[in-house]
Amino acid sequence: MFARISGRYDLLNRLLSLGIDRAWRNTTVEAAGPIEGRVVVDACCGTGDLSAAFARHGAHVVGVDFTPEMLQRARPKLARSGESAVFLHGDALALPVRSGIADVASVAFGVRNLADARAGLAELARVTRPGGRVLVLEFTTPRGAILGRLYRFYFTRVLPTLGRLVSRDVEAYQYLPRTVLAWPSPEEFQRDLEAVGLTECGFRPLTRGIACLHWGRVPAAR
Repeated sequence: MFARISGRYDLLNRLLSLGIDRAWRNTTVEAAGPIEGRVVVDACCGTGDLSAAFARHGAHVVGVDFTPEMLQRARPKLARSGESAVFLHGDALALPVRSGIADVASVAFGVRNLADARAGLAELARVTRPGGRVLVLEFTTPRGAILGRLYRFYFTRVLPTLGRLVSRDVEAYQYLPRTVLAWPSPEEFQRDLEAVGLTECGFRPLTRGIACLHWGRVPAAR
């Protein structure tokens, strides 16, 4: 599915989020703290938007994605922007990097697509050094009767129609709202972060709860 929509993926991200997704990624980079010269492993990197944001701040970035067609878009995108990163084809449940290599491990809008989300979090923790941070940016469902109803209407009616018109892929933009609406609350997902051994966990709702940034730290003594 992701291979089929790779050619229109960036356009649809900008269109369907009204460009707000860029701000969400910048917030994720800011949450990592000073990263110039640090190593970032960006899992489920897709076409490289979050990888590029980290690279712009001077990080050494390794982006990993399961879909080769996405990586084929990521490499020239960063080359055109003047940024650099290493992109690897691999599974987020078995990242092709050694343990403890990263100062920061990140994933944007990808954990929701894994066969086992908690196993994916454990893998992010494995590749992060003691004291390093794990950052997860993911969609969530806004709270409140009015905003919640508006959001569900947009996500279940408007978004699939726009996605189908632009990408000509019906399944992909039915899959997105189905998985987002089934995703656990931020409080529940934080318990998953804690369950894999991360400490100092927390979360920050973004854009009135349309998305949520989660974080945790790998214990200094493991």
